[in-house]
Amino acid sequence: MPQAEPTVKSLDHLVLTVADIAQNTRFYATAMGMTLHQFTTPDGEIRQALRFGNTKINLHRQGAEFEPKAARPTPGSADLCFLTDLPLADWMTHLDRCSVPIEQGPVARTGTMSPLTSIYIRDPDRNLVEIAVEH
Repeated sequence: MPQAEPTVKSLDHLVLTVADIAQNTRFYATAMGMTLHQFTTPDGEIRQALRFGNTKINLHRQGAEFEPKAARPTPGSADLCFLTDLPLADWMTHLDRCSVPIEQGPVARTGTMSPLTSIYIRDPDRNLVEIAVEH
C-alpha cells in the first residue's frame, strides 16, 4: 500500500521578535483582544506569548532570542493577517478608542478560503497587522 504524502494540519504558533515585550503584550491584548500567556519551557525558561483562538504568538526580545531562532530575527519584519467575525466598523471604533491609527482600509483582498475586506494597522514594532472579514 502506498504511503500518504506528509501534509501540515494547522499553525500552532509563530514567533515575533520584538524590541519591547511589555509594550507588545499591551498592544496585542488591548487593541487586538489577545490573551497574555506566560509559560515555562521544559528546560525551565519563562516565556511570554499571546493567545487567540487555537493559535499563539511567542514573543522573543531582540538580542535575547531563544534558540533555535530565525536566521535574521528583526522587529518590524512581519506582515500578519487576522480573521474576525466582528464588523470592521466595530473594529475601527475600537481601534480609535485605543488610539491606534488605521493605515489603510477598508479594502478588498483575497484570502485563503474566500474574499476578504481588510483594514491595516501597525503594532509597536511597525509590523503590518491586517484585520479581515471573510465574505
